[in-house]
Amino acid sequence: MSPLTSPAAGRVYGGRRVCAAWAFPRATYDATGPAVPAPDVSGKRGPKTPLDDADLLASIRADLAQSPFRGEGHRKVFGRLRYVGTHRVGRNRILRLMRENRLLSPHRTTPTPAKAQDGRITTDAPSVRWATDGATVWTLDDGWPWLFTTIEHRNAECLGHHVCKRGVRFAAYEPVAQALTHVFGTRATGAARGVELRHDHGSQYLADYFQGQSHFHAFKPRFAFGGEPETNGVVERFNRTLKEQIIHGRTYRNRAELAAAVTAFVATYNREWRLEKLRYQTPLEARRAHQASSFLAA
Repeated sequence: MSPLTSPAAGRVYGGRRVCAAWAFPRATYDATGPAVPAPDVSGKRGPKTPLDDADLLASIRADLAQSPFRGEGHRKVFGRLRYVGTHRVGRNRILRLMRENRLLSPHRTTPTPAKAQDGRITTDAPSVRWATDGATVWTLDDGWPWLFTTIEHRNAECLGHHVCKRGVRFAAYEPVAQALTHVFGTRATGAARGVELRHDHGSQYLADYFQGQSHFHAFKPRFAFGGEPETNGVVERFNRTLKEQIIHGRTYRNRAELAAAVTAFVATYNREWRLEKLRYQTPLEARRAHQASSFLAA
């Protein structure tokens, strides 16, 4: 009706006047042009998306069902649908649907006040800073075995892990040695020259053996701030993810069973765990992308 001429005024009605008289959204009019169907003011305003809420909810449920991880939030679902499945959907819309249908992660807790340490702990390139830490896990036959891990700060990739009966200094350095072999292919003198090694003030890391091996491989020691574990937040976050996925709610018979579960999880994590800070790439995808860009720059 907008291109028609008013018989009384002798002027074209125009899109603005017609939309105002019909209470029709201007955004929908501009998106579809003058030839639009009769206005439906009962539905969602604005341009219509390819997926309605019912289809999008079905896609969300399918994505959560095929994910190998538990307790993932709306950001991971958005990343996979948007960047892997190429669905042009909004993150807030996914959050709304997951909240309405009780699909949000049950692991979220009340936010805590920010600490004094608010500096940036991630890096712009790999092999600039690594982090290592330990944790204990209950088993029926072996009590509390120790789990030590070493993580790359750039892409949160797990470079080494070790499950042992006693959390002594030798066991604490084992995942660091694995990381040297994995990244540099050697454990020779000075193999890690220029790489920072971040850890806390635990007795294993202050021991002469650990510090001596670190110096032998030419690491730069970087201690986490006392009382502020977020300065070692990369490896702390990985340990939390590991516990949420394979430790909480499960009981392992012995250390060997626990070690097998950790090994399987680390392989799946490096290959399939997508991080928002990496633009929803996995750790391995981020490493390959950086290697490709470095090769082209050279």
